[in-house]
Amino acid sequence: MIDGLTPYTDRKDSGLPWLGEIPAHWDVRRNGRLFVQRNQTGFPDLPILEVSLKTGVRVRDFENSNRKQVMADREKYKRARQGDIAYNMMRMWQGAVGTSPVDGLVSPAYVVAKPLPETESRYYKYLFRTGVYMDEVNKFSRGIVSDRNRLYWEDFKQMPSPYPPPEEQAAIVRFLDHADRRIRRYIRAKRQLIALLNEQKQAIIHRAVTRGLDPHVKLKPSGVEWLGDVPEHWEVRRNGFLFQERKEPGDPALPLLVVSLRTGVTVGDEVDERGRPKRLIENRASYRTVRKGDIAYNMMRLWQGAVGTAPVDGLVSPAYVVARSVAQIDTRYFERLFRTPEYMAEVNRRSRGIVSDRNRCYWDDFKQLVSPVPPPDEQDNIVFFLDEHLKKTDAVMDGARCEIDKFKEYRTRLIADVVTGKLDVREAAAALPDELDAVEPDAEELLDEDDTTDEVELDIEPEEVEA
Repeated sequence: MIDGLTPYTDRKDSGLPWLGEIPAHWDVRRNGRLFVQRNQTGFPDLPILEVSLKTGVRVRDFENSNRKQVMADREKYKRARQGDIAYNMMRMWQGAVGTSPVDGLVSPAYVVAKPLPETESRYYKYLFRTGVYMDEVNKFSRGIVSDRNRLYWEDFKQMPSPYPPPEEQAAIVRFLDHADRRIRRYIRAKRQLIALLNEQKQAIIHRAVTRGLDPHVKLKPSGVEWLGDVPEHWEVRRNGFLFQERKEPGDPALPLLVVSLRTGVTVGDEVDERGRPKRLIENRASYRTVRKGDIAYNMMRLWQGAVGTAPVDGLVSPAYVVARSVAQIDTRYFERLFRTPEYMAEVNRRSRGIVSDRNRCYWDDFKQLVSPVPPPDEQDNIVFFLDEHLKKTDAVMDGARCEIDKFKEYRTRLIADVVTGKLDVREAAAALPDELDAVEPDAEELLDEDDTTDEVELDIEPEEVEA
């Protein structure tokens, strides 16, 4: 894909520290010379557009969305024409920007920028979402609190951007679209492999934690619809007989713990990839202490599998429940039980709240849930069997995730190098066959698919990007 790509031979200083040298025939222009603001309202029949921090602007799918939102007066929404740049003023520094795929409506909290002649908005969509440009956006944004700063139109139009000749803008877009499609196909294949392996893994776990390891064991009705039959020597107990809620005040000296939807409770990483704090916790005493071996779960995300056994003594958010065993049980067995799809579905039915995807499983609900209870030695054997039997599957899945991450990193670096003039793609773009210009179905979805198995579920609700 990048064979034969070379740097430009003739270069000059752009005058911008973040941009460095650019091709000698490129220019640097303020955005006000590339775009004009479009501020049109009164088109209520147009579709509603939303922004994804990963893929840009797209038509909102109300029917399949987990977010239920009542739209305000659509007359006040702004019109974005196909090809316009639209960005969220408060989130552009995170990449909440893109080109409109169709004529549509965006929130009044958005800025809509119409490209002037000889401005290819798709080139600038790629540029605006690079890390170096988003850092510049952050510098030009204004507000009382840093993470609530807004990039107003008056500031956006003053920002300088590289300006390749129009035909070169088009060539860059052609090359990057082609490269993007190939990367997305590869990611799709890896995700399909992960999904198949995860389905197989879940079937093995469910069988082990609800039937045991002996395929010839005699069964009895559990009396619980979702559980069905269980080995006749097992008990079926409510969680309140197995666990006790703990609310020990937080010890500031202990490490912060978070829950991964894939791996359970882990020690939290308090800085991002750039070394910046992910979250400032001013009063750790408000957090709860969790002891090694305790079960901890996020009340709002237990139905997704946000539960695990604490590997060390640590701190968890007040939004978590800490459950300590009061019976002779292996909490590692129950962690695996609680993360099965069948158990999570039961949690979802028992959770409470105003909005379905914000329901919480409080302690009073959790302690009423029913769980199968094998004898203690059998719990240990099940945990050992699953750990050993699934090692190879986990290794293949982790390898596939690692490859996906590498291709995402490669994509990010390739885009940045091309749109800032580090690599010359003119010949490569000209050599691409015409049929590859067609947009691949679902192409815009691939990098925006959230693998819940990869998420680290934080202890505060993420703020939604307004659309």
